[in-house]
Amino acid sequence: MIKLHNLSKVYRTSDVETTALNSVNLEIDRGEFVAVMGPSGCGKSTLLNVLGMLDSPDSGSYVFLDSEVSQRTERELAAVRKQHIGFIFQSFNLIDELTVAENVALPLLYHKTPAAERDQAVREVLESVKIAHRADHRPQQLSGGQQQRVAVARAVVTQPKLILADEPTGNLDTTNGEEVLNLLEQLNSEGTTIVMVTHDRSHAEHASRVVNMLDGRILSENVVGMQAASEARHA
Repeated sequence: MIKLHNLSKVYRTSDVETTALNSVNLEIDRGEFVAVMGPSGCGKSTLLNVLGMLDSPDSGSYVFLDSEVSQRTERELAAVRKQHIGFIFQSFNLIDELTVAENVALPLLYHKTPAAERDQAVREVLESVKIAHRADHRPQQLSGGQQQRVAVARAVVTQPKLILADEPTGNLDTTNGEEVLNLLEQLNSEGTTIVMVTHDRSHAEHASRVVNMLDGRILSENVVGMQAASEARHA
């Protein structure tokens, strides 16, 4: 699904040049759950932004679904994001003036999904993340864990092939954080590819592979969780 080859990203000001990504090589297959770890400033979020086509690399290659991203126009990139990628952020990014159901329906409005089909999709996804009983509430009436459930629902309502999650448990307590991670595991088991940035080693163990970064480079990749157990049994 994803192939990065010698990908680099440099941020420049009049006084400072910062290399956020330095010759990154990475492949992610369909259906994988990959956690990206490393200290603050190591390039994790920049990598996620590039994968989500929110930022462009300065050099190197990014192939997404067998197509070179650098050859696409901004309009084409926006269409790819809308059709194939869902985003989950640490800060939820819900709109306070809208109800839970209306927040989740937003991506479908951008897709121009017919109203009846849109309403059914929203109901189904809210039930799947166990927040349907709050459909008519507004975000400020929900707990942090409930708000992140809504954010997950919004990310998956269009059934994207890829979900990019940037510290999705960062603003949650342990219990709510585990619930969100379990939701991501469930989505992954249903075939969705997930790339998650996290600082927490225990959270990374929910993934099937951990990518460790430092100073814009990938230091190592480790198989973890269920995949590691499976490979050990067949070794």
